[in-house]
Amino acid sequence: MPLTETAIRAEKAGATPRKLSDGNGLYLLISPTGAKWWRFKYRFAGKEKLLSLGVYPDTGLKLARTKLGDARRLLAEGIDPSEHRKTVKATDSEAAANSFEAVSLEWLTKNAHVWTEDHGEKIKRRLQRDLFPWLGKVPIGDITPALLLTTLRRIEARGRIETAHRALQNCSQIFRYAVATSRAASDPSRDLRGALPPVKPKHHASITDTKGVAQLLRDLDSYQGSFVTACALRLAPLLFVRPGELRQAEWSEFDLDAAEWRIPAAKMKARVQHIVPLAQQAVASLRELEALSGRSKYVFPGLRSAQRPMSENTVNAALRRLGYDSDQMTGHGFRSIASTMLNEQGWNRDAIERQLAHGERDSVRAAYNYAEHLPERRRMMQAWADYLDGLKRSNVVAGAFGRAA
Repeated sequence: MPLTETAIRAEKAGATPRKLSDGNGLYLLISPTGAKWWRFKYRFAGKEKLLSLGVYPDTGLKLARTKLGDARRLLAEGIDPSEHRKTVKATDSEAAANSFEAVSLEWLTKNAHVWTEDHGEKIKRRLQRDLFPWLGKVPIGDITPALLLTTLRRIEARGRIETAHRALQNCSQIFRYAVATSRAASDPSRDLRGALPPVKPKHHASITDTKGVAQLLRDLDSYQGSFVTACALRLAPLLFVRPGELRQAEWSEFDLDAAEWRIPAAKMKARVQHIVPLAQQAVASLRELEALSGRSKYVFPGLRSAQRPMSENTVNAALRRLGYDSDQMTGHGFRSIASTMLNEQGWNRDAIERQLAHGERDSVRAAYNYAEHLPERRRMMQAWADYLDGLKRSNVVAGAFGRAA
């Protein structure tokens, strides 16, 4: 007699497992613990076999009978339902392994050593935010230029043209990796050249007139927030490294007695070790900060955890508190200030470029010349710190500032 939902719910567990038959090989197995499993008993190629059809009540009577019907149709076509299920699972697993998201994450892992930690995280966030929600589960070999463009248009519609171009560039790298690992036949991003609006050149906001810089320096000294943040603000114009390099600075990289900071290649954009000579003013600020954060790994530990560096938004947020909006000044803008004024004051352009750690096209030459112009850079960094001190004390107009012969 066929089962009913009422009869199933009324059945209690016994001392031994029991079977409640629904007909056509379908039955409900009730264990002594009260668990209830649907089973389909059938014969294939002369052998008796069992197929699990789900657990009650997640799989109700109606759904169990539907699954039974699917299994019996496979049998009628000469297909073993158990073997069919294994094939489907294997296919689904292969599809998941070859999805855009899976291949992208694999590509990220393979290339992590090429980028700084910050850069790798930015790429990952871009993929997770702008691409995975729409392309993540799609087999990478099935992505067409039209599907990719539709996804990129969503980024463009938010006014993020540069982000859309960066996402397209990342996609091209991922597709090329997929082709190389036999997961895709071609790179669909190649057909999208010219499909996105061009990016308008944009420069990091900064202040470069002498009077404006003088006021900025005085404002930085007046910052009333966290002492760690205040030190970061004081050191940013003295060191003019990239914001990510500053916030991730570790005490182990500094030799204050030698007045030197050696940033490991792994943290640098050009992947070459960078030497930052420290002016007396920078050393004094670092020694003051060392008393507070010297026992932690990071020179500028985060507010919530000393095990992590300060947030990438900390310096910019502090500038906003001081009244400088994003169109006036950013953490990256200290590099523009130094570059502009040092060139105006007549310092060796190559020494300035080396101190800014601008990428060396010849990576082999760069690896051997990371200390290039170091004696002049030491003089320049001290003269620069002295010049900034002079600006803070008065509204001196631009002029030479201790240029070494």
